[in-house]
Amino acid sequence: MFEGGHREEIRFKTIQEFQKWYSGELVPKSASNDFITIPIKNIEGEYMVARPSRIIAIRVTPIYTSSIDRRQIE
Repeated sequence: MFEGGHREEIRFKTIQEFQKWYSGELVPKSASNDFITIPIKNIEGEYMVARPSRIIAIRVTPIYTSSIDRRQIE
């Protein structure tokens, strides 16, 4: 969730990919107003740019291989 209430959904294939991006890209620049790239894994070769200081919340929801809705698993 971004400052101002805008929500965006980004999916990482594994929790390790998310942790790598989070600890390597977002946390070191958390107070910065410079743009960082956020990979959009479900759209090949596309990225979203955001200012880390404007991200106010992140929700992590696991998707299990045994889940009924398998569209989210690539």
